[in-house]
Amino acid sequence: MRRVIFTALAALVAAGIGAQESPVSDSYRIGPNDEIQVRVDELEDYEHELRVAEDGTVALPDIGTIEAQGLTADQLALRIRSRLESRGLRRATVEISLTAYRSRPVSILGAVGGPGNYYVARSSSLMEVLMKAGGLTVQAGSQVIVRRRADNDLSDEVRITIKDLIEAGNPRVNIPIFAGDLIHVVPATEVTIYFLGAVNSAGNQTFRSTDRVTLLTAIARAGGLAETASNKIRIKRRRPSGELSEIVVDFQRVLNGRVSDPELQDGDLIVVKESFF
Repeated sequence: MRRVIFTALAALVAAGIGAQESPVSDSYRIGPNDEIQVRVDELEDYEHELRVAEDGTVALPDIGTIEAQGLTADQLALRIRSRLESRGLRRATVEISLTAYRSRPVSILGAVGGPGNYYVARSSSLMEVLMKAGGLTVQAGSQVIVRRRADNDLSDEVRITIKDLIEAGNPRVNIPIFAGDLIHVVPATEVTIYFLGAVNSAGNQTFRSTDRVTLLTAIARAGGLAETASNKIRIKRRRPSGELSEIVVDFQRVLNGRVSDPELQDGDLIVVKESFF
């Protein structure tokens, strides 16, 4: 299964879906080990790939060492331009491109072949980064969560379904990935619910899902209630302390939407007594 998912990812990327280049974030601050490309239009053949040193500086041929740490690409371009013009160049048009974000890796967690930190190139998409992490495993659930923190410390969260990303190959959800992003491939969890009493299929039902397992969902999986079932349903739950708790639910009110459908937990016992009226 994992091989099939990984192959599907590779096929979609090879087909060029979502392959548009990710723009460099205007607010991204350059850090140590980032890789940049410097180009000066007025100087023939002046185009260099450089790595920012551990002390945050970059050594430019024929220009010297310049402090780059903490600057945006535009700010560094202005600093280089000022250095060139102070040295006699009448006008300098400097272009800075970030080719690898090595100071702020992308963190990948969850159901992937190789969780960890990865460095991304400017054109990396979500699928490309997932492939770099070894693809999805059989434990993958239905969602990928991408979290991104802005300079003002506010964070955004995007939830993408595996179905849209891989099965449907929707290019809109194959979003650009930036340095510092956190990607969480949510593992599917197994929730086992036990049934006792007037249900059409007593015993246990196991759900493998990242979604909520509710009372109505569980009863439907158990074939529904027997004709003799009481309207009062008891959910017995063992607390972490070992104490047994009980929740009494009016099934008809839940079914009619008059009260919320309670979420179940792994190990819950659903007791449905028979009605004698």
